[in-house]
Amino acid sequence: MLFLGASLAISIGLQMILPFPYGLMAALGLFIAFPMLLRRRYMNRMRGYGGSSETRGGGFFGMGSSEDSVKVRYVCLVCHNKHKGGTCPRCGSKTQRADF
Repeated sequence: MLFLGASLAISIGLQMILPFPYGLMAALGLFIAFPMLLRRRYMNRMRGYGGSSETRGGGFFGMGSSEDSVKVRYVCLVCHNKHKGGTCPRCGSKTQRADF
């Protein structure tokens, strides 16, 4: 709500100060650029947007993308065999659960 009020006031002020086509372009630019800047700031605060995961200390949802990170393995629900994915190599079943 605060963003709507502030951007509306700024865009009306820009349209009153600048001539017609420039004021309209400035107001549209404000409506496009300001939410993008806010979103980038909030995502940087959560460390989930932009940059490489090595420099930030984590990737998607805080999980690093380095080689020593936890690999997802699957456990067959029929024969309890641990495997990497797809169908079970031992029994051929597709019923599985993730094991971290």
